[in-house]
Amino acid sequence: MSYVLREVNHLQIPLPDILLATNNFDEGNFIGRGGFGKVYKGESERYGTIAIKRMYHGGDQGQDEFMKEISLLSAYEHENLVSLVGFCNQDGEKILVYKHESNGSLDKLLQSEDLNWIQRLRICLGVAKGLKYLHDDLGPQHRILHCDVKSANILLGEDWKAKISDLGLSKIGLSNAPCTFLIAQPCGTLGYIDPEYVYTNVLTKKCDVFSFGVVLFEVLCGRPACDLDYPRQDERHFLHNLAKKHYKNGKLDEIIDPNLQKQMCSTSLSTVSTVAYECLKKRGEARPTMSQIVEQLEQALNDQSRTNAIFILVYSLHSLLFSPVTKP
Repeated sequence: MSYVLREVNHLQIPLPDILLATNNFDEGNFIGRGGFGKVYKGESERYGTIAIKRMYHGGDQGQDEFMKEISLLSAYEHENLVSLVGFCNQDGEKILVYKHESNGSLDKLLQSEDLNWIQRLRICLGVAKGLKYLHDDLGPQHRILHCDVKSANILLGEDWKAKISDLGLSKIGLSNAPCTFLIAQPCGTLGYIDPEYVYTNVLTKKCDVFSFGVVLFEVLCGRPACDLDYPRQDERHFLHNLAKKHYKNGKLDEIIDPNLQKQMCSTSLSTVSTVAYECLKKRGEARPTMSQIVEQLEQALNDQSRTNAIFILVYSLHSLLFSPVTKP
């Protein structure tokens, strides 16, 4: 631990500065919580608006996750990963400081009508690019498996750019290794965990792909990954079961978010829903790679953008040709 912290000592932020930024962790600045800590919004003269994750106290709880986030986010940067501003390891505190993403997390926004279809496509494409970077673009030595891909871990900035957060459960492996074997209990969040991983304890990049497929269906349907209003044996409890059944039966339109249906062109909807379904295939080796997913989502976005442009052109011509003429 001490070696890692010495390597990133330039990112150390004094505890008094953090206390000042959060008004001593005033609950009025509380913006969320995760499995390992509470998150506060802060204002700093040096760093501007920041998000501060204060790890829960108690022994070594969250220690591995704390160190992993520091080591990964200080070493790897991408426009679709959260930006680590610094950290604090003083007086028994373990604190991570990030750039604040002003539009919050994707899971909360999906319950509103604030995101149109084009925005949702761009967000999904951004997440896919971030995962592709972790899986394939770190050079010949490493690849990173996120292990907790979910809509709550996708943050959105002012321009709605997607930022993948919470890398504390991530696993680092050699880029040429086919898989990582885990002995511990499955990591991740209920509703997003790859069933194949649960049965085999073999963790691969395709586990992240499965979780991303669930996120795609959340975006399409405006439904949570796990709906506690239904018992576990009900197919509506887990979105991935419900979505797969409707897709296979050609009835996906029954569960698509009604606020989106009039915005979608048929090719865009077909591409995204097919990619989402392919991500959820039972066997990991049958699922697409993140590189393939990026290509498909780029195509879906291009198709939708082209359709929107044609609609605007036709509407403008119609208005020009049929607008009433004002007599002088």
